[in-house]
Amino acid sequence: MQFTRINNLVGWVVCFIACTVYVLTAEPGGSFWDCGEFVSSCYRLQIPHPPGAPLFVILGRLFIVLFGDGPMAASRAVNIMSALASGFTILFLFWTITHFARRIINVKTTDTLNGGQLWSIMGAGVVGALAYTFSDSFWYSAVEGEVYALSSFFTAIVFWAILKWENHADEPGADRWIVFIFFMMGLSIGVHLLNLLTIPAIVMVYYFRKKDNFNYTVIRKWFLRLTAIGGVLAFIGALIMANADVTERNPSMDSTLAGLMILATALAIGLLFLVEGINKQKKTLYGGIYIFFVLACIITGVVQVGVIQYTVKFAGTFDRWFVNGFGMPFFSGFAFFFIIMAGLIWYGLKYAAKKNWAYLRLGLWCVTFMLIGYSTYLTTMIRSNANPSVDMYNVDNPISLVGYLGREQYGDFPLLYGQKFTARPVDLKSNGMRYQKARDKYIELGEDRKYAFAPADKMIFPRVWDMSNDQNHADYYAFFLGINRMNDGSWERDPTQADNIKFFLQYQMNWMYFRYFMWNFAGKQNDNQGLFAGNVRDGNWITGIKPLDKFIYGDQNLMPDSLKNNKAHNTLFALPLILGLLGLFYHLKKRGDDFGVNFLMFFFTGFAIVLYLNQPGYQPRERDYAYVGSFYAFAVWIGIGVLKVRDWLGKAVKQAGTSAMLATFICLLAVPVLMAQQEWDDHDRSKKVLAPDLAKDYLESCAPNAILFTFGDNDTYPLWYAQEVEGIRRDVRVINYSLLGIDWYINQLRYKVNESAPIDVIWSPEQIEGGKRDYIEYRPDPNIPENRYYDLYDLMKNYVGKDNEQNEYSYPVKKVSVAVDRDFVIKNGTANATDSIVGEMRFEIGKNALMKNDLAVLNVIAANKWQRPIYFTSPQTEGLGIDQFLRRDGMTYRLVPVENDRVNTNWMLDKVTNKFRFGNANVPGVYFDEENRRHLNSIRTAYADLALDLASKNRKEEARKVLHQVDSMMLESNFAYGMSSRGNMHNRNSLVFLEACYLAGDTKLAEKVAASVKKDLEQQVRFYNSLTGRKAEAMDPEKRGAENYLQAISQMQTMYNPQLQIPGKMMAKDTVGNK
Repeated sequence: MQFTRINNLVGWVVCFIACTVYVLTAEPGGSFWDCGEFVSSCYRLQIPHPPGAPLFVILGRLFIVLFGDGPMAASRAVNIMSALASGFTILFLFWTITHFARRIINVKTTDTLNGGQLWSIMGAGVVGALAYTFSDSFWYSAVEGEVYALSSFFTAIVFWAILKWENHADEPGADRWIVFIFFMMGLSIGVHLLNLLTIPAIVMVYYFRKKDNFNYTVIRKWFLRLTAIGGVLAFIGALIMANADVTERNPSMDSTLAGLMILATALAIGLLFLVEGINKQKKTLYGGIYIFFVLACIITGVVQVGVIQYTVKFAGTFDRWFVNGFGMPFFSGFAFFFIIMAGLIWYGLKYAAKKNWAYLRLGLWCVTFMLIGYSTYLTTMIRSNANPSVDMYNVDNPISLVGYLGREQYGDFPLLYGQKFTARPVDLKSNGMRYQKARDKYIELGEDRKYAFAPADKMIFPRVWDMSNDQNHADYYAFFLGINRMNDGSWERDPTQADNIKFFLQYQMNWMYFRYFMWNFAGKQNDNQGLFAGNVRDGNWITGIKPLDKFIYGDQNLMPDSLKNNKAHNTLFALPLILGLLGLFYHLKKRGDDFGVNFLMFFFTGFAIVLYLNQPGYQPRERDYAYVGSFYAFAVWIGIGVLKVRDWLGKAVKQAGTSAMLATFICLLAVPVLMAQQEWDDHDRSKKVLAPDLAKDYLESCAPNAILFTFGDNDTYPLWYAQEVEGIRRDVRVINYSLLGIDWYINQLRYKVNESAPIDVIWSPEQIEGGKRDYIEYRPDPNIPENRYYDLYDLMKNYVGKDNEQNEYSYPVKKVSVAVDRDFVIKNGTANATDSIVGEMRFEIGKNALMKNDLAVLNVIAANKWQRPIYFTSPQTEGLGIDQFLRRDGMTYRLVPVENDRVNTNWMLDKVTNKFRFGNANVPGVYFDEENRRHLNSIRTAYADLALDLASKNRKEEARKVLHQVDSMMLESNFAYGMSSRGNMHNRNSLVFLEACYLAGDTKLAEKVAASVKKDLEQQVRFYNSLTGRKAEAMDPEKRGAENYLQAISQMQTMYNPQLQIPGKMMAKDTVGNK
């Protein structure tokens, strides 16, 4: 059978298998993390967080329409889109593998295959493609409504397309494949930027195919000239920038970056001579490879910065000139810029045709079609002007689009040269003027300022750079490097360059990349997030080869059953890794050029991302999804490994067809089948609906017309999904605390959203624009007595809200109050008539400085005057001092003028009995990963809290009913009471539930809970006691915690005699509602 025909046929069969697997295991509702936000955006064509994904939103909307355009089908439709995109990714991977395998065997596309060739090539494609189908990270993204599945599709199709061009490069019109590639890249920008990292591999395919057409002498001459000129210009530019940073506070000019430019130039030129000298006979080949590799890196940078960033930046500048300078409408300058660009491209195409400059013509067509694909971002501005409910960054004009694409709200980080985490700023430097759209023009917001650091506080290639500690990044660096903090808050020493490299290799490379790589191709220990290297219990890679795993992590047979039986405990015996390494070396030996192409794909979508992301410690979640492109490239080598196995078998089995068939079946069973068997149970989300159910529990806990402050992705995005898609409780205004630090988000509170009325934030838009009131300090006023409570509204309106020319603000008191009208708060349901209502709500701010989001929360509280219910999803309110006035109303905590009243008993009893849902935790076989378990714990703890309250009020029968309800709705097989987790938080929360059982007089349920928790803790201690050396030292805090909880269970069992009524509670209440 002809190669092309059988290749297409088998490819579609593999695609059908992959699509079927992903559709069957896709989650039916919205998932956690960004999925709720993206599904909401797709359903109503809204604006997700920067840098956005307009093409994903458009395609998602199309799928929703195809699935009936109903709210209950929306998330299913978007999830199916991801599943199909992932299935087609597998199709293009199959065709990529068979392309490389065909070239190794030396078969042309028009040839008729014999049995040995057919089994060899198709076997390689099937094994490699199906191995990636069932790989951990890719499968995870394939079954949820996130951008990574569609991004992988675009990555696969452009890599396949350049190989398609390679097959037809000598035919007329072949370059249309390259134009197609850049059009796909332009479209992919509207999904995710991962696709751009294929450019180096694509350029090298082009070079290897066309190298005989290039005049190496001319290329070499121009490379040396342009490198030298570019190096000099970069040196001058770096000196100018360094001189601009010199101020009175920072008098030393830092020329290090300028020196690095000269060094980089010397290295670029020196490496060319070094490469040429490796083999004099192959000087032209090696030199050409090096020059085109550098060119590929430059093209990648030009696309990333020039096309994506600066086209829009220049267009935004033109728009500002036209609007402010000529009084023209918004978007006039934006349109004019692209008209000019179109005219220049048109002229360039005519000129190139006239001069017969084929490469210029091809380049201009590529830029044109990339910009056409990129134009999906126009829909972002169009929809933002409609002011949808989810309108992140308010991208309703070209100036805002610049910041949106540049992810300005997240800040930036150094890559080549920058500060150490122990550094302290010596000054602020200007980073240009900031502008914002007003009624009929763009107004200045003041200069965008960034911290300046002394040269002594900087280092080359900074990996330990983040001095902020709001997410404990600085503390993590210090912990990792053994640097202690002094009593005055300073650090005992600065990190050295050796420390810097240590963090890069051990954390960023090993922990945040190699560990993920091994998850996919060696095996995975469990789904607990591993926060630091040295923790031998959580989230490591394993193999299932007991002596090896024991040597690295201790005896895995002694691990607690909750971890041994964790569905994410996948043992692959490193077989995919071994087969991939065989394929890697076989590829290198047989086709060095093709190996180099795939290696560039592997490197740039793996190691290069590590270099670019420069991740600090304490990531909120595992980040393996960022590296799936690298795992894709390795799957190519898994497929090629089949050819190596075929060669080995060929020494014993003389018939080529038989050896190839045996190799295919052996590798198929050893790798894809094993991976599917091990990983199906922890990737099957077909019955799980926890995220939308949790959102409903939060929203239904709120009184009508409530204001609900949330604190993280997973108590925000699912709520957006519930409101925007399913239409649940649209009267509740969900406000994300983190986003309140940005002016556009606060301004959105001023308008009605869905059924939620506008909110008074006290200050005008001008008073919070840009950096105004981003940060204010506590400065005591000697004229105000320390024991006086200052009215909060008056403080925010007339003191902090008072403008001054210096834009410097402070607050003079920490003790503040909010007036309370007893009759009013009883009438509107804020408090119960039986409550001990305070005359005024007095509290003390627990911070010496307040950020803009803190101020916004206080403003809402002050201006609300008890008119609308105010809720929080956490009982800890970031040091604002109001925690003692928060009362649990279900999953949420309501601000009430009642001090230390923890539960609104009757309200909460009604909600948990009639409204709460459990994400199918009562359905056998549903898998809940660590993040899901954390939220299930929140639900279970809410029930425990209510039961404790009911028992304390001698309503024990109701308490027992509450406990049995949650026990029956969360099967022990799905969500055990005793489970190992970070800091033993799962078991800690179960002890709260255990205490509730005892106080409610439910001895039988108490024994069930105690037995489960005790078993897990005892097994933990057994495992920790088996460890030695550094392993034991690293796990010592967990061991001590487990021993303490075992002691607590024993004390509780002794203390709570079911025949006696024991007053009081043993467990500390700060365990309740842990977030």
